[in-house]
Amino acid sequence: REAHLKLTLRQQITQFAHVLQTGLFPVLNEELGELTPPAKRLVATLEMIPLARFVPSSRGWIGRPSKDRLAIASAFVAKAVYGFALTRQLLDALASDTQLRRICGWKEPWQVPHESTFSRAFGEFARMELPQFVHETLIRETQKDRLIGHIARDSTAIEARERYPETPAQAAPPPAEKVASRAPGKRGAPRGSHKRYKGGKRPYIPKGDTRLARQREMKLPEMLADLPRQCDLGGKKDSHGNDHYWRGYKLHWDVADGQIPISAVLTSASVHDSQVAIPLATMSTQRVTYCYALMDAAYEAHHIEEQSRHLGHVPIVAPKAPGGPKSQAKDIPMAKLKRELGWAEQERYKERTMVERANARLKDEFGGRNVRVRGPAKVMAHLMFAVLALTADQLMKLIS
Repeated sequence: REAHLKLTLRQQITQFAHVLQTGLFPVLNEELGELTPPAKRLVATLEMIPLARFVPSSRGWIGRPSKDRLAIASAFVAKAVYGFALTRQLLDALASDTQLRRICGWKEPWQVPHESTFSRAFGEFARMELPQFVHETLIRETQKDRLIGHIARDSTAIEARERYPETPAQAAPPPAEKVASRAPGKRGAPRGSHKRYKGGKRPYIPKGDTRLARQREMKLPEMLADLPRQCDLGGKKDSHGNDHYWRGYKLHWDVADGQIPISAVLTSASVHDSQVAIPLATMSTQRVTYCYALMDAAYEAHHIEEQSRHLGHVPIVAPKAPGGPKSQAKDIPMAKLKRELGWAEQERYKERTMVERANARLKDEFGGRNVRVRGPAKVMAHLMFAVLALTADQLMKLIS
């Protein structure tokens, strides 16, 4: 009987949408007027995510009661759904839009807290990692009985408006011998050999104790604590060999079939993608069951592939183009070409484009490009509210 009553994810979402269309929306239409499309998306999102389960309540405490944190948290979800770039825009909309205000939990405009209260509440949500816990619970509850075929792993640049501290090496003055070596010498003078290494070149020494090697012996909290999170400079090279630089962070995440975000990690912009592959794989494995892990050439490393197989997945990693960018690969002799994906792997690897589409939607539709807060905790909270809205929207699209 239990197996007969068990519903698939599509059936659950269909049943949820039916309840919205036949039960909740007609009641709201009578009370608030005809709901606008953004208001309908917001109602569906707030009904789907378990937000009230994690928002602390201050009722019954000693002292002056704080403003309703559930309504403020709902407003931050609305900020991502409506695509507001600034909290000030959200407050203006709450003051003028009756539907938005009532959906979030306030009846009258004067009941909406001041902008400073929103700022303090957002700081509390960031410290307690509220959107992260809500997203993890949403994924566990909706994906626990689903066998996912592909997980696409990638990172996206997050530009921030904050100064980044200098490293000790950058802050220290250059040594005297290094300054002396910069003095202009005679033009065309023969270059001598290096004073410490024969032939003028330092011999290559392979690193034994790398972060990837250590991660295979760590637990997930230790892996996450070992990753740098402060704001700094990052750079990457596109498929045409052009360099791009930004100041801020990187959002690394796993996206499942259907463009559903499964897990996400925020690091410094300078952290290489490969350093977060094992923590992401471990985090996603704890939440869902999936078969194939799709990664680009930046994740080509022995430890990543071995750990992926150890966790029960089949890694499909794009081979690095020899000799530089893809546009130059045709000029490389056949003897120097590296491995290639088989035809079956190539067909599965095409599914990796879903993470690129998720990157675009996060930035263009849900405020991932408009980061106005400072510090890794607040930046992650801002992004995870956007990821929450994106996840609920993609789940609703499964029935369309």
